[in-house]
Amino acid sequence: MTALAAGEESAVRPPSPLARPYRLATIGIIAVVGLLAFEQMAVGTAMPVAARDLHGLPLYAWAFSAVFIAGLVANVFAGGWADAQGPARPLFTGLAVFVAGLVIVGAAPTMIWFIAGRAVQGFGSGLASVPLYVVVARVYPERSRPKVFAAMSGAWVVPSLVGPSIGGLVAQHLGWRWVFLGIVPLVVPAVFALVRTVRGLRGPDQVRAPVTGPGPGEGAPHKAKRAMPRERMLAALVLAAGAALLLWGLDHRSVLALVAVLAGIAGVGYGVRALMPRGLARLRRGLPTVIAMRGLLFGAMGGTEAFIPLALTTRFGFHPTTAGLVLTAGAIGWSAGSWWQGRFPGTSPVRFVVAGAVLHAVGVAGVALSFHVSGWPTLPAWIVAGAGMGTAFPALSVLVLRLSGPDTQGANSSAMQISDTLGSSLAVGIAGALVNAAGLNTGAACTAVIAIVAALAAHRVEDAHA
Repeated sequence: MTALAAGEESAVRPPSPLARPYRLATIGIIAVVGLLAFEQMAVGTAMPVAARDLHGLPLYAWAFSAVFIAGLVANVFAGGWADAQGPARPLFTGLAVFVAGLVIVGAAPTMIWFIAGRAVQGFGSGLASVPLYVVVARVYPERSRPKVFAAMSGAWVVPSLVGPSIGGLVAQHLGWRWVFLGIVPLVVPAVFALVRTVRGLRGPDQVRAPVTGPGPGEGAPHKAKRAMPRERMLAALVLAAGAALLLWGLDHRSVLALVAVLAGIAGVGYGVRALMPRGLARLRRGLPTVIAMRGLLFGAMGGTEAFIPLALTTRFGFHPTTAGLVLTAGAIGWSAGSWWQGRFPGTSPVRFVVAGAVLHAVGVAGVALSFHVSGWPTLPAWIVAGAGMGTAFPALSVLVLRLSGPDTQGANSSAMQISDTLGSSLAVGIAGALVNAAGLNTGAACTAVIAIVAALAAHRVEDAHA
């Protein structure tokens, strides 16, 4: 092979995320994502045991809500911090806070301490997750990013498959406290893998305009709507409180619940306007639709996933283990979709978003229809939905970074994480209220409509200036 041919091949083929300059960073990123995912998947089996042991069953829901609320606030804080000073400090501070939360939860003498530890844990997780996207933007060339994001999606698969089982075994044989405390030492190697790469990454004033940014015809970066830090933190608190009120109100039937829903809608609306790109509600082309798509896809997926086991066990008589295998099949489909899109780094991410959103809508609609007929069609439909998510999600992450300048990577990654969390939580809450009021079919139809809206809007992720 001539030198010219070798140069042309290297220009066409992007460097592997496991190539020597990127290996430690890739291992560290996957390790952090895997740990956060394992904690989220494993604790579900330990939570009922912990609540009974601490005599805190009436406060059970708050052990989940505390993580959600604290994580929303942390996402906003991390975005501004990463934009101002680089990703290293918020990332490592977040991991330290995450570990502190695990220790508090593992040593909790009462349910109040348990919930407080979960809030600390959620804040740390939210603080650490946003800077990872900034690390990807600063470390990897753009053509390598699809494979990195595919690996990040893949890091959820093993925890999804084995996390609940391992959590249950640990809780049964060692005690529920070790489900949390056992994760603490695993954070150390992940930190060591990232230190060398991340500690040299600074704020935007010390970052040259990257050659990995938008090329000709790829669209100029969008500037995020930059509120003052104090205003952003206030908006984050209002958003989190509004979401909590809305979810509480949807779960109850009273005048007070109606007031909570209205107040929650107002709070969420205020927070979204302050923290998200302009034009999000109108699905304006480019970054606003990219951010909205994350919430729509996550909402449809999370809302459907929450009720598949309920439908299969109560309506069709499936054993809980069999119902769990259906969810596992969706995770495998997600991994397969991520792997597939990562094999074509030269393909426009817009195509993957459109293809993934359509696949996802077909799968979610198939699940909704299967609830009318039989439980078994849910399995292939859920695999298709998972494959659609795996195809679209990494591509959306690539687009967020492509449409961000060095000074908005953190804020836009923060908006993306907020959209994920809000979309999933609100869709589950709304679908749950519909299930309680009108049955499973109505709740499933709601999530199918969300998925179809996402499929129809997918083409708008392409920037209007491209």
